[in-house]
Amino acid sequence: MNHSTEHPLRETSLHDALHTHVLENDIDATGPWLVGLADDALRVARRRQRLARAAAFVAVVAAGAVAVGSPQHAHVVRPAAGGTGNTGKVALLSILPVTSSTEAACTRGSGGYTVPASATHPAFCIQADRARGMTDVRVTSAKAGKSTTGGTWQVEVTLGSTDRTRFAALTGSIAGAPSPRNEFAIVIDGKLWGNPSVASSLTGGRLEIVGAFVGDLTSATAHDLALRLDTGS
Repeated sequence: MNHSTEHPLRETSLHDALHTHVLENDIDATGPWLVGLADDALRVARRRQRLARAAAFVAVVAAGAVAVGSPQHAHVVRPAAGGTGNTGKVALLSILPVTSSTEAACTRGSGGYTVPASATHPAFCIQADRARGMTDVRVTSAKAGKSTTGGTWQVEVTLGSTDRTRFAALTGSIAGAPSPRNEFAIVIDGKLWGNPSVASSLTGGRLEIVGAFVGDLTSATAHDLALRLDTGS
């Protein structure tokens, strides 16, 4: 056991006993020196006790921080609002047929969605038809994972039965159109998350979100997006 915390009352008892001994035996020459020595010893013992308590408190606080502070982005997709424990806002999905795509950022008030320029791609302005599209879709599940082909991060979204039928009809109606009108815009919270093209009607009720360009999503952004999209239903 560490001597800084062992029997803190023992020093107090020895201190009091030494004082009593000096008083009862009338020790004149060495009495004050012995009493001072006892006082110093008691102060040291109490200081050690305070330091030991402070260290123990810091250790408890540190242990609590480790226990309470869970790792961020733990790669576990849980239900969003309306599910278990997460009260964050559920992200709603819009699937809109693309009407045009131009190589420039959208002008203010145009209603388009700008794809920012990157090291390998210029900026684009995507215009979409909200009247013909599916807006404010609440998906039944969303799961982050890596593509089996390219190894890039993506979010696989599953639609409910009603939206699955609407999605099949929408993709079927644009499948034969020339580019870019055979594309649909994936819009979440007013931001474009992709504009894939289709060659035929998509009847499975599933779509993959990879970002405006393949490779845009990271592990963190993919899991965060899946967490917000997943309604847990």
